[in-house]
Amino acid sequence: MSYAIEAEGIEKTFGGDVRALDGVSFAVEEGTVFGLLGPNGAGKTTAVRILTTILAPDGGRGRVLGHDVVSEAVLVRRLIGLAGQNAAVDPYLTGRENLTMVGRLNRLSHEVVAQRAGELLEQFGLVDAANRPLKTYSGGMRRRLDVAAALVARPPVLFLDEPTTGLDPHSRSDVWGMIEGLVGGGTTVLLTTQYLEEADRLARRVAVVDRGRVIAEGTPEQLKADLGTTVLDVGLADAATAERAAQVLAQTATRAPSVVGSMVELPVDDGPRAAMEVLRLLDRHALSPTVFRLREPSLDDVFLSITGKPTEEGSEDGASPVDVPRTDGKGRRSRRRPGKSRQVSATSPDGGARAR
Repeated sequence: MSYAIEAEGIEKTFGGDVRALDGVSFAVEEGTVFGLLGPNGAGKTTAVRILTTILAPDGGRGRVLGHDVVSEAVLVRRLIGLAGQNAAVDPYLTGRENLTMVGRLNRLSHEVVAQRAGELLEQFGLVDAANRPLKTYSGGMRRRLDVAAALVARPPVLFLDEPTTGLDPHSRSDVWGMIEGLVGGGTTVLLTTQYLEEADRLARRVAVVDRGRVIAEGTPEQLKADLGTTVLDVGLADAATAERAAQVLAQTATRAPSVVGSMVELPVDDGPRAAMEVLRLLDRHALSPTVFRLREPSLDDVFLSITGKPTEEGSEDGASPVDVPRTDGKGRRSRRRPGKSRQVSATSPDGGARAR
């Protein structure tokens, strides 16, 4: 198997005591999308900065298409494109001028730059806006141009750091379609995101990162199957009633329910039968649900189950994430220890199992 991106035990500490990365390892197959999932502060952006040669790791190593990101940094930069969280484009230049500037910075000839600018403006649906200043673009248009700028030099590997943060649903869907088109053309994409739906749709494999460590890895289907075949959502009148209901359900459930506000989420294996049993149990304890539904598990359920907090919670990289506990259904706080990995079918670049 050929890997375009490899991270092996990467470590990074800021300020002497803030450990942003604590032995992060993963490998990305060529021509695929790999998703790095996690809340703000998990270490996703730090990992991207190291793999794109912006930061040097304190330990471990990273490789892009077989080249070391530290000792061969100049070569790696010629092989990659990067679209960070903030668009790296000039709002006072037109779309075409921005692409031309990036091409010239990459030392491409005037003829090649003009050709690439035209191709990318067409590919990303920006021809009509090509000669308008970027400050007149919508958020989605600006984001598309930012990704286009990262592709001027035709890099085989593209890093996208939360590319759809702050976009409306329509613009987000446009960016998703653009990423799918790039991968269809052979580009390898490493995507960091807080949107679980995004990784579910785009990524062949995902790694869940929390507190600087990979705590789960696999295909979206594997991670969801590991949680359970169905999720039963039970809404109650308030948070206190939800806690009481979770304690009741935990007495017979094979998996511990989670409480999020006034909602109890219970992974179950036999949805319809479990739903009937839960209704009978709640009725015996005079608990009346306001919401009662069965649904397929999402990656959000996986993340909550593993970390005890939703992806949106946390702070920026380099600071400690917010600690959001969940209950185990018996009134106790429950959270998987940050250092414990939940591995789902992962192998090292040499074909052997990677230990977490």
